[in-house]
Amino acid sequence: MGSAKNSSSAARKARIEELRRAERARERRNRALTIAASVVVVGGLVVGGVVLVNSQSDKSGKNDTVSSGDAKGSGDSGHFTTGKDGVKTWSGKLARTHVTNKVSYPMHPPVGGNHNPVWLNCNGDVYTKPVQDENAVHALEHGAVWVTYTGKAQKADVDALAAKVKKTPYSLMSPYENQDAPLILSAWGHQVAVKSASDPEVNKFFASYVQGAQTPEPGASCTGGVMK
Repeated sequence: MGSAKNSSSAARKARIEELRRAERARERRNRALTIAASVVVVGGLVVGGVVLVNSQSDKSGKNDTVSSGDAKGSGDSGHFTTGKDGVKTWSGKLARTHVTNKVSYPMHPPVGGNHNPVWLNCNGDVYTKPVQDENAVHALEHGAVWVTYTGKAQKADVDALAAKVKKTPYSLMSPYENQDAPLILSAWGHQVAVKSASDPEVNKFFASYVQGAQTPEPGASCTGGVMK
């Protein structure tokens, strides 16, 4: 039994380290692309041309951007179903259109739907102030787990969960008052309320949904987005 647990722990650590290496590689590529893009822009201005660089586009290129006022809803249809482990799964459609307006989500925190073209940084980022739903949903699309808490959460639990997030790539944390429980974990299409930081469901949820099978865009960046 102990050997199996050790093996699982080792595999988990290896996976996290692999994600960290991939993230560092993406950051190096992004820096190189930024320099190259700057050269192109300067050259274009010299000859009177205009070069437009959209550095926040998704790798997949499947998300069209809709201007403000064109799409106020989340584009979602369906409802939550709750499993025996307490995890709620959205049964139905979760839209993925890029929009620049505020979105009215059918759940809080949202677990998917139309979202801002720019993702919220989610490389173990802990935010002490509320963040924009639309940017956070984009982070979920990239395979992140989002930890949220209200003022009713115990400080010890908030501190412990913050420590866990800080050492976990593809995760983020922020305060969120408009939710039904003091502590909630969300991923794309999935959500669970936990009793405390030591609740066994915390580790289970992270293991299942950090870059899990539910991820619409696995491997997409969790850096280079917005930080608030």
